[in-house]
Amino acid sequence: MKTSAIIVAAGQGLRSGGDLPKQFQAIGGKPVICHTLEKFEACAAVDDVFIVASQDWLPHVTQEIVERYRFPKIRQVVAGGKERQDSVYQGLKALDNPDVVVVHDAVRPFVAVDKIALVVATAAENGAAILAIPPRDTIKTGHAGMVGETLDRATLWSVQTPQAFKYDLLLAAYDRAFEDGNYSTDESALVEAIGHPVRIVEGDFENMKITVPADFKLAEALLR
Repeated sequence: MKTSAIIVAAGQGLRSGGDLPKQFQAIGGKPVICHTLEKFEACAAVDDVFIVASQDWLPHVTQEIVERYRFPKIRQVVAGGKERQDSVYQGLKALDNPDVVVVHDAVRPFVAVDKIALVVATAAENGAAILAIPPRDTIKTGHAGMVGETLDRATLWSVQTPQAFKYDLLLAAYDRAFEDGNYSTDESALVEAIGHPVRIVEGDFENMKITVPADFKLAEALLR
């Protein structure tokens, strides 16, 4: 079975501050994306890696990430699109017909290697799988500043990446989404939309997404 990984690094990271998008800012002396790539290099379940970056940052990725750090599994750096869905689709089209594709945010550098392998294995068996964690807080809906309802926390999951799918299934889901004009920030939502069940693999709270400046302080603490 061949598994390819798409590392999504096309975001501009405007909320994180600094002159660089958050995926290229340093923690522990290396860009965030390098810590992420190290996890996929260490995972025997992943055969090759494709990075999707915005057109403006392709030279930076090539020179400062690929050529400088020389990750053996990287096969290609792909130009992304306007939205995340467009970017992942460009990555999908660049793959060499793998059995399973696993999609991961470049700004989640603390994903556990065994969780990558587990979500890949679950997708190989069931077609689609995501990492998710149960929420720690009570979740409510709100309308115009007022509470709408309190949701049953036992039924809720906070979704992470990686998310893994049989390649043909995810490609079909993307094709249908574009035909229908359906956009989502989450790959599994597109698979759900064509009626395919998605398995949940419980993730780790440490698999944080670096988004705002305070997250970099937490990331440095996790590295230490």
